[in-house]
Amino acid sequence: MNFDLSAEQDQLRAAVRSLGRRYGHRYFVAKAKAGEHTTELWHEAGRLGYLGVNIPTEYGGGGGGITDLAIVCEELAAAGCPLLLLVVSPAIAATVINRHGTEEQRKRHLPGLADGSQKIVFAITEPEAGSNFHRLGTIARRDGDDWVLSGRKCYISGVDEAGHVLVVARTEDAASGKLKPALFIVPTGAPGLTWSKLDMEIVSPENQFLLYLDEVRLPADALVGESLDAGLPALFSGLNPERITVAAMGAGTGRYAIERATEYTSTRSVWGGRTIGSHQGVSHPLAHAAVQVELARLMIQKAAALYDTGRDLEAGVAANMAKYASGEAAALAVDTAVQALGGAGMTTEYGVATLLGGVRAGRIAPVSREMILNFVAQHVLGQDKSY
Repeated sequence: MNFDLSAEQDQLRAAVRSLGRRYGHRYFVAKAKAGEHTTELWHEAGRLGYLGVNIPTEYGGGGGGITDLAIVCEELAAAGCPLLLLVVSPAIAATVINRHGTEEQRKRHLPGLADGSQKIVFAITEPEAGSNFHRLGTIARRDGDDWVLSGRKCYISGVDEAGHVLVVARTEDAASGKLKPALFIVPTGAPGLTWSKLDMEIVSPENQFLLYLDEVRLPADALVGESLDAGLPALFSGLNPERITVAAMGAGTGRYAIERATEYTSTRSVWGGRTIGSHQGVSHPLAHAAVQVELARLMIQKAAALYDTGRDLEAGVAANMAKYASGEAAALAVDTAVQALGGAGMTTEYGVATLLGGVRAGRIAPVSREMILNFVAQHVLGQDKSY
C-alpha cells in the first residue's frame, strides 16, 4: 500500500497551490460580492492545463485521472478559492462525454473543456424528484430525426457561464415502452431553454438557477452516445467523479480554515501574554478538526485510486464515504475556525465566516448525508432498503 503521490502529481499539487495563492480568498470573495465570476483564475488554470488533467491527451488534456483532478480541486480550495464548476464541467461533463459520448462529441467538446474555453454544466435535480432519476419529470421524445425536451430543473450551477448544459431526461424505450434515462448536450442558447437565478445564502461567484425546457428541439446528435442504451451507464459514470471532487474541494476548504485559525491563535496573546493557542480549550478543537480533515483526505485518495483503476463498484462505496467524511470535516473545520477567532472570525477580513454557507451546503449536495447513510446501510451493512 502506497500513500505517496507520483512525482508528477506532487509537482501538480505544488503548482496549483502556487496559482491559488496568487489569487487567494480575497479575490474569491470580492468576485462573489460583486456578482462576478472567477474568470481570470479559470482561464489561467485552463491555460496551464489544470482544468483538463483528467482528459485524454488526444483531446488536449493531461491524460491523468480523477486523482489528478481531485488534487486541483483540493489545492484551489485550500488557497481559499473553491471552484464549484471544476466539479461540474471537468469532473462530470468531461467524464461522461469521454466515456460514453460519440467520437464526434469527444472531438467537439473535450478540447474546450480541457483548456477552459468551454464549460458544460449538469442538470439532473428537479423540484419534485430531487436527484431521483427514477422519478424525473423532464421528458425527451422523438420527433422525426430530432429530440424534443420538456421539463424543469433546479439548483443548476453556472448556467450563465456555460455554453452547454448536460441534461438528464427520460425517454420511452420503443421495445419495452418503459421510460429510461438519457443525457443530452443542450446549447444554452437553444430556443425554449430559459432560466432564472436562485438567490442563495452562500458567498460564491458561481450561481444557482432554475432551468425551464419548453419544447426544446435538438438534433439527433445531441443524445450522448450511439443509442439510448448509453444513458444509464453515462449517468452513473459522472456520479463518482462528482462525489470525489466535491469531497476534495471540502477537504481543501477545511485545510484553509484550519490554517487561518492556527495562524491567528499562534500569534494572538491576551491573558498573561500567552498565545490563545496554548490553551487546550482553543487548540484541542482545532486539532480535532485537523484530524477529521486528514481522515477525509485519506478516504478521498482511496476513492480516487479505485475509480482510476476501473473498480467502479468499490469506488462507488468509497466515493460516497469520502463525500460524507469531507462534508462533515469541512463544516467542523470552518465552524471551529470561526469560534477560535472569536469576533474576528465573523469578519470578512479574516476570511472564514465567508465559507460557512458553502460548507453547510456540502452536507446537502450533491447528495445529502442522510442518503449516503442509507447507501452505506444498504450496500455495506446489508440492511433492507429504507426508501
